[in-house]
Amino acid sequence: MKILVIGANSAIAQAFSRLYASAEHTLYLVGRHEEKLEATQQDLQARGAAEVFTATADFADESCYQYIIDKALEQLGRFDLVVMAHSILGEQSDFEQDVSALMDLYRVNTLSSLAMLTQVANQMESQRSGNIVFISSVAGDRGRPSNYVYGSSKAAVTAFLQGMNARMAKVGVHVMTVKPGFVKTPMTEHLDTDGPLWATPEKVARLMKKGLEKKRNTLYTPWFWLPIMLIIQHIPTFIFKKLSL
Repeated sequence: MKILVIGANSAIAQAFSRLYASAEHTLYLVGRHEEKLEATQQDLQARGAAEVFTATADFADESCYQYIIDKALEQLGRFDLVVMAHSILGEQSDFEQDVSALMDLYRVNTLSSLAMLTQVANQMESQRSGNIVFISSVAGDRGRPSNYVYGSSKAAVTAFLQGMNARMAKVGVHVMTVKPGFVKTPMTEHLDTDGPLWATPEKVARLMKKGLEKKRNTLYTPWFWLPIMLIIQHIPTFIFKKLSL
């Protein structure tokens, strides 16, 4: 299998890639930090991956999106599985005061995703096969005062993927949107990560692999985030505005 992992330095992407580190799979890893990519590359090769290639990218640079996909396709020849896991979280209070920071987040989380998803989908449509996995977030299910900038950046891509899923199903390509809840990663290390709602990247990765094998369209990880978010979505607005969420 030819696998492209965009945002390969993320904890979830690393855990997911390790599940495919075998002689049957070739991986192409794209991330922002070269040293971390090289460490992941060495780890996957030691675990038995057939070949592991790496490339660095600045996801805030709109000029690089086409280049990323073209170089990966040149190396792999085709895409059997594409996983997109890159994003930044940031602080809601910063985005409320700094428009440039807000726009930077949207360039990374939203615009880069839409651009590269479109290119990947077109390639897989020509192949008439393949799988696309995008890591979104439960934060996109309803805008909350504590993180509506990050949440809306994910919600935009989630809506985009709903249409893409229907389009690609007609040509034999499967699209799965993953919505993790609280995950213990470097991106959340400044938060209190104790408690039953928090999951490890390894657990999320295992659930993603199972979901992909079962051809899930939308996957909440762990499962209990689905009923939680259904409740949050249906709280009346006049009540929701009074809550500290």
